[in-house]
Amino acid sequence: CVLCGRTDDCPEKYGEKRTYVEYNLTVHYYCLLMSSGIWQRGEEDEGLDGFLITDIRKEVNRAAKLKCNICKKKGASIGCVAPKCKRSYHFPCGLQRECIFQFMEDFRSYCWEHRPVQNFTDNEPRGASPCTICLDLVEQLPMYTVLKSPCCKNAWFHRECLQYQALSAGIFFFRCTVCNNKDKFQKEMLRMGIHIPERDASWELEENAYQDLLYCYQHCDVKKCLCKKGRDYNEPDSKWEIKRCQYCGSRGTHLACSSLKSREHNWECMECSSIFAKSGKYRKRRKHSLATSEKTNATTCLLEEPPSKSPRQSSGSPRNFLLQSPKIMCQSLSPCSHLELPASNGVTMSLSPVMSNRKWSLRHKHLRKQRMEVCNILKELKVQVKTKTTRLNINAENIWSSALKGFRQRIFSPTNTIEVNFSNCKNRSKTNTSAASKYHFFQLLMLHLQDSSLFEGSFGKNLSLDFQAVKENLYFEAGKMIAVSLVHGGPSPGFFSKTLFDCLVYGPENVKPTLEDVADVDVAQTIKTIKYANSLSSLQSTLQDCCEFLAAAGCLRPVTALCDKNVLVNDILIYHVIKRITLPLESFRQGLKTLGVLEKMQMHPHVFSSIMCHKPERLSAEAVCDLFTIHSSSDVNKVEGADFWMGYLQDVENGESVVTLEDILFFVTGSCYIPTIGFDPEPTIKFLRIKYPIGNRLLNCLELPITKTYQQFKNKMEFTVRNTLRVERE
Repeated sequence: CVLCGRTDDCPEKYGEKRTYVEYNLTVHYYCLLMSSGIWQRGEEDEGLDGFLITDIRKEVNRAAKLKCNICKKKGASIGCVAPKCKRSYHFPCGLQRECIFQFMEDFRSYCWEHRPVQNFTDNEPRGASPCTICLDLVEQLPMYTVLKSPCCKNAWFHRECLQYQALSAGIFFFRCTVCNNKDKFQKEMLRMGIHIPERDASWELEENAYQDLLYCYQHCDVKKCLCKKGRDYNEPDSKWEIKRCQYCGSRGTHLACSSLKSREHNWECMECSSIFAKSGKYRKRRKHSLATSEKTNATTCLLEEPPSKSPRQSSGSPRNFLLQSPKIMCQSLSPCSHLELPASNGVTMSLSPVMSNRKWSLRHKHLRKQRMEVCNILKELKVQVKTKTTRLNINAENIWSSALKGFRQRIFSPTNTIEVNFSNCKNRSKTNTSAASKYHFFQLLMLHLQDSSLFEGSFGKNLSLDFQAVKENLYFEAGKMIAVSLVHGGPSPGFFSKTLFDCLVYGPENVKPTLEDVADVDVAQTIKTIKYANSLSSLQSTLQDCCEFLAAAGCLRPVTALCDKNVLVNDILIYHVIKRITLPLESFRQGLKTLGVLEKMQMHPHVFSSIMCHKPERLSAEAVCDLFTIHSSSDVNKVEGADFWMGYLQDVENGESVVTLEDILFFVTGSCYIPTIGFDPEPTIKFLRIKYPIGNRLLNCLELPITKTYQQFKNKMEFTVRNTLRVERE
């Protein structure tokens, strides 16, 4: 290393050792960070992570004149920052002599005499206690090698254990191992010289680290398996379908091997049964599970919602220390947000409750990536929209009729810019043609369509058969409205079933519907009775009882074997879910072709399913923070203002405010949701020397005041947002 002169390659102690052949330069990363006479003056891709080569040469020349107070050799580039202290040393020498290096703010260094120490009260017990990381004993003494938790009285650590933990966990997961506190704990550890890297945890960065979590157990474990094709054979919707244990998910059985009449019946393995039997809770749990099964008549998806990856960070959090550092530019790593379950219930998968938040994080990131791709595709379609405007006069109390009238007017064109003018029940116009009216109109329209008679089902919806709607061409208009909403900045529907989406994208002839797609309770019960008939006589009796229904569906036929029921059930499903609604489906498809939306759906089915079949993620502090680009004048501390802003968003998300995140978004943009296509123009923030916040909806710009304290900032935000929205509602 050109700074410390050592050849050691120990990333945990000295940082990554990097050699740059083109510059004839080798350096330890920590030696470079902690050197007193060098700053990161370049961009991230310039020099060595922003440290310019000329600056490094100058620092080497400067250090060559300084003698290390520890090893007595030249090249001591690090100096103690204590006033009047003249000690200089190499980074490895400083570690040996128990100096403290603070990896935050100005990257200060303190010699062994002036280093910060932790406060120990006289009445604290002395002795030994286990390190909560390695579990070896640690002396409860004020020593360099021993650190005490600032948030727990009885939490003690070896410094070396704590440093390894920090390097592995990164800033998002490094916290007190006893109470899970993050902000206070990280702040103290940074002060005491623990390096917390600004990156995700090492286990999150490993490629395909959680591939095993995607494995679904499929093996029959009963003592005597009846399946001739082996224990690993699994045929869905038959008696050879494998059912997993409802508690552990790591044992399975064929339905026939355990005399289960249907997959709706719960099953538990011998291990779980014995555990509950010993605890006395088995009978109670079994009764409860059977009651639940009878009530739902469906296999439920056992998904646990994980805790948030990154809890609220206060204005003084260590992440903010790193953001304020003039030496190092930090990469933004987003914590996980809440992920909504898919609207479609056509495919259910039973997963063990052991499913971790890491798996959830992967699903969330994948869904967010898909929605970003959809946003870019919709922006390509928006190029068709012209500046010529079409005004829609909408009555909020009769949203469907007024929307239908507006879309059918002779001058309406999907390629025109849409302006919305709301009127009250007395038809007196309220002049409001801003983007806020358009956002509100499309939101009301999507909510109406979701609950309208054009669709059926509870969660993931399919098209219904409404002859009057077919006659009035309402399915076409519904598809057209959804396409226009997507391109013109409205919300996505988010309520399509997987079957409906696949019919639109791949064609109805290539789709196999499931029992969950049947919304009619009587029809669903009839299909179930046929599907789970356990003898030929009971099957024939059931068919005799519903012969009129089967004749209308074109499925009435003689049945000579019990296995014929599978083909019959499949034919009934295809008729009821697909063939019966051929006319509505084709009309709806034609409407979705407006502005080229259906064509893009067929070209990018996987990304469009994220907005058509899934509700948008719940608005979070992280989502709102990422939405805005921060600008400030040269005389304003941009980082401090951003610090207050992020802290306030976290307070709002945690319920520590009288306003909501939706209120803040509405205050700035006029919309309480983030459009699928995004905002135009993109939202920005300016920190100005003004008294109160200002929301400029024309530019989607939030102008924030500069305050001395966070409490002042919070009070002004809440006063302005709350009163502005109250006045608008009145």
